[in-house]
Amino acid sequence: MSDSGMGEGMGARGARVRALAVLRVRSRALALALLPTAAAVVLLVGAGTGHLRGPGWDAARWGVTVLAVVVLLLTAAVAAVIARARPALSPTVPVAEKAAPDLYRLVRDLAERLDVPAPSAIALTPDCDSWLEDRTHAAHGKPHALSGRGRDRRWGRAGSRGRSVGVEPGRSGAAAPVLVIGSPFLWWMRVAELRAVLAPVVAGTGAAAHPDIAAARRFVRGLDAAVAVTARPGAGPIRRVALALPERLARVLLHACGEHAALMERGVATAASERAQAVDYGLRIVAQEQVGLAYAGWDRLLTRVALPAWRMGRWPSRLDAGVVSALTELSRRDRLAEGFTSRLGERPACDLLEEPGAVDEAASLLAARLFHGGPADAGPDWSPVDWQQYPEEVVDRKWRTEAARLHRVLDGLGVRPSARPTRPTGSTGSTGSTGSTASTGPGEATGADGSVGPVGSFASFGSAEALESVPDPGPNLARVMDHLAGPRGGGGEVGAALAAGISAELAREEASAPPTPAEAAGDSLALWGTDPLPLFPLQPPRTGRELLADHVTAMVCCSAVDTAGAAPGLDWLDGPALLIDGERRAELPGRVLSLVEDGDPEPLRSWLAALGVRADKPVRLV
Repeated sequence: MSDSGMGEGMGARGARVRALAVLRVRSRALALALLPTAAAVVLLVGAGTGHLRGPGWDAARWGVTVLAVVVLLLTAAVAAVIARARPALSPTVPVAEKAAPDLYRLVRDLAERLDVPAPSAIALTPDCDSWLEDRTHAAHGKPHALSGRGRDRRWGRAGSRGRSVGVEPGRSGAAAPVLVIGSPFLWWMRVAELRAVLAPVVAGTGAAAHPDIAAARRFVRGLDAAVAVTARPGAGPIRRVALALPERLARVLLHACGEHAALMERGVATAASERAQAVDYGLRIVAQEQVGLAYAGWDRLLTRVALPAWRMGRWPSRLDAGVVSALTELSRRDRLAEGFTSRLGERPACDLLEEPGAVDEAASLLAARLFHGGPADAGPDWSPVDWQQYPEEVVDRKWRTEAARLHRVLDGLGVRPSARPTRPTGSTGSTGSTGSTASTGPGEATGADGSVGPVGSFASFGSAEALESVPDPGPNLARVMDHLAGPRGGGGEVGAALAAGISAELAREEASAPPTPAEAAGDSLALWGTDPLPLFPLQPPRTGRELLADHVTAMVCCSAVDTAGAAPGLDWLDGPALLIDGERRAELPGRVLSLVEDGDPEPLRSWLAALGVRADKPVRLV
């Protein structure tokens, strides 16, 4: 096997050339550090042999010797920081060979066909990606949690302790890296497709065995880890001062060889792709389509389905199985995905695992830890939920929690319950079905003092005595709709005040929430350094209007469940769904937006009337 498994194409030669360029940076830095020492040795030897004598030479000798000592001490300090720094490890679920003998056999056969060394171990990641990771440094000390390069595939992603699934973590060999496989691939892809997708990844083990490339990678990883260690937030002032110069020198060296390292990795990838072309080339084209489809389904599952549960302290324990349902639903709806479901009759790659359910649970918990920042272990406030219980334990609870928050904000704004008095005291017009006084516009009423406000507010009843005589009907949808209706409602200052109140209420709840068990035990610092969680948030912060629309939708769903026999449900692509007669009603969001953004309640009222939903009836809240 020539060049330790690397191909002889332009990619392989280019990678070797760039590796030598990286090593030249290291050699030049070492030579520069030793230059004052060499000059001091020459001056000292000259004095010992009777040459280079005189006051000028003595002064030069002492000056150069002091400079050499300082440079050597600084070089030793930088070398010590680089040597003690541990590159970041990607957060993964380790899988030992006894837990997946068929998967290990598939990878070894693939490596043999590619004529490259087999990976030393296999691990799974809750992401739609696969890569090789060198973990030979892990046995020499605890790796630092987060590299300054974030999710860079070459030097490792943000670190975490891999959760073992009743198996022992695989041990890294002396040279071969660990193969990290995206867990969604195992559940969605068939065995042949997985082999085709992994072929170019496994082919990269040849580069890891090449001495020049391996040395260049160790040097770059050491520099990257040194920068991450010295730049970690939360360090004390003494530590920052002591490590300021080593950090600066490490950054300079990293900048000098960064371009060469990037081109080296590009050449390695090209060489691996060239070598893998001979293995399942035709199937690889089809398998790459499945990679894109899996990524789309995984993203929708995390953001629409898993995220609502995580925010409530529950984590779906079968995310990888859920992605199969999500992609199957996508193939049913999208004609571009037609024919993909016929693959489901073939053997799935998850059959290569001895206990796929346990692996799925571990990967699901790690996904919650990475993308939401939950604790590392289950607990009273962080418990798993099965898909069968998801509608009742997550969807219904989410709706009622948001509806309760919405009514608390209305109470804080002084919005009175939406009652229907027969004849409000001091009114100058007929009450009508809305219980308002003389109407001035949709959803508005004129009080006894001539003020104009939304129906259901204090002004719409004419006097405090009349309001106090009206019984509180309890939390209901009519109160919300009346408050948001009209020009000053959803699209005006009324809606803006309500949106701001909901945002403030959420901020207060988050601030007063007790620390998670992991945070209370200091586990987050032990695993993630001082970096904030989550490491990879799925969504940016929601705006006040978005929160308002979500809360109004939740109130509508609660009213439909309590008064019209509707039921909470789960849509694999869109998350929480309202089911009426067993069918999802997807037209609700548009009608809610008409109320929230335009102050127009008529589309929603017509929809509620057609379904028999009683907006004036109280609903159960949490």
